[in-house]
Amino acid sequence: MKIAIVKETEDFEKRVSATPETVKKLISLGFSVNIEEDAGLNSFFSNDSYTDAGANIISDVNALISSADIVFKVNTVHKDGKGSDNIKYYKKGTKIIGFLKPLQNQEKIKDLANHNIDAFSVEFIPRISRAQSMDALSSQSNLAGYKAVIDSVSEFSKAIPMMMTAAGTIAPAKILILGAGVAGLQAIATARRLGAIVSAFDVRAAAKEQVESLGAKFIEVVLDNNETSNNETDTGYAKEMSEEYKKQQQDLLHQTIKNQDIVITTALIPGKEAPELITTAMVKDMKAGSIIVDLAAEAGGNCKLTKLNKTVMEHNIKIMGYANFPSKLAQDASSLYAKNLLNFVQLMVKDKKIQIDWKDEILKKSCVSYDGKVLNL
Repeated sequence: MKIAIVKETEDFEKRVSATPETVKKLISLGFSVNIEEDAGLNSFFSNDSYTDAGANIISDVNALISSADIVFKVNTVHKDGKGSDNIKYYKKGTKIIGFLKPLQNQEKIKDLANHNIDAFSVEFIPRISRAQSMDALSSQSNLAGYKAVIDSVSEFSKAIPMMMTAAGTIAPAKILILGAGVAGLQAIATARRLGAIVSAFDVRAAAKEQVESLGAKFIEVVLDNNETSNNETDTGYAKEMSEEYKKQQQDLLHQTIKNQDIVITTALIPGKEAPELITTAMVKDMKAGSIIVDLAAEAGGNCKLTKLNKTVMEHNIKIMGYANFPSKLAQDASSLYAKNLLNFVQLMVKDKKIQIDWKDEILKKSCVSYDGKVLNL
């Protein structure tokens, strides 16, 4: 069994899909591990550290991929990609595991199927207890929520905690988190640790207890028809809300945002553009010098004025719209992601052979291309 660890080629991507630690464990499963030269350098894992762990360093990406049974990726592959992102290097029957963004990239998934590549998308790993150690979305979102707070604080022109000095008292900063999923909850916890006054909004009523347990104030829209009681999908994501709800939500957020110093948005709806939560009018009414960090920028943004992979100043408000916050913490992000993939690939191995059990819910639901067919889309 040969497994290939490739160098990512997308802009702003510094992560790698295996570490020296996980290489040792992959070898113990029966794999021969081949790694593209310099694949881990941006995450501070040297070529020597991989060879010390038992891996082989390969400089020719074509030779690396064409001989692999399984390829670990961070990002998807397609017909026109560079290096390891180009589908032409992959032999038929190769199994690819990574963030394939299947709902956003259905044509790319069709290309994989047409090339008879078996693809498993970590976004589709079901959120069940047995799969927690494989939940790459959560591991990466956790880091994104933390980094969003750290980056916003570094750009903010004032202190975060209350400070009492002989010259007077500095009031604590007010930070609002929009969306209380994994990234949002970590953002709340990080902002609280820094001494901010934190509030959070989420359309899911179930998020209230989690938000308040972290010491933040929960802001909610309550309708007479009790719409908030049934606003969560089976997978834990927010549903798209009614127009009446959206109107009241907009009014509530407009009034709340006026008094905030930092706003971090994390709201996503799988397979759809991110909901617009912050309008231009809201930005205009924010305090000068405030910060918005839009973690949904890659899906269109929660803020009307977000520019993908840019920081812009609009109406004296700084809006940060970078798409890949986990990659800013590449070493930890890679370590967590590598462990997620290691735990996942163990489901495919029995007696040191690749044997896929299609009765396994995790493998079945995460597979998006198999035997020339597109699945689960």
